[in-house]
Amino acid sequence: MSIEHKTSEELPAALEISLPTALELCSLGLGTLIDIRQSFEIEMKGAIPEAVHIPLFEVKLMLGHELSEDEQDILDAGQPKDIDARMFFTMINRLHHAREHLLLCVCNSGRRSIAAASLLRSLGYPKALSVAGGFQAWKKLQAAAAAPSSPPDTPTKA
Repeated sequence: MSIEHKTSEELPAALEISLPTALELCSLGLGTLIDIRQSFEIEMKGAIPEAVHIPLFEVKLMLGHELSEDEQDILDAGQPKDIDARMFFTMINRLHHAREHLLLCVCNSGRRSIAAASLLRSLGYPKALSVAGGFQAWKKLQAAAAAPSSPPDTPTKA
């Protein structure tokens, strides 16, 4: 079944990839993380190293899409950047077509990135996917990797 024929419940699952899989694809040179959060979100919460920042709401405005009230509120919370259409398409084409990379969209929790992957696919980029769990999942993975491993249980002598 093609993506165009999937129900609204099936669509997110068809567009999602797990964080460990996304990171592995990036390490193999097959994908690029696209951080779609607003600039103020990255400044407040942190950035994922080597991710390309393309703020989703500015792209939607540049393309002439209407923003929902929630999207507009998030956009208004920061200082939006003017996205130039030529720059946007040059960057995406360089990643997607020239390097044949998967476009792995990351937001804060994994909800907006589904919309971003869907938008990119509608623009002719079929290798766009959403990273499940988003930046929050990445932070948890980093915390788990940094936590000292506990020594194995050793039997005590009685």
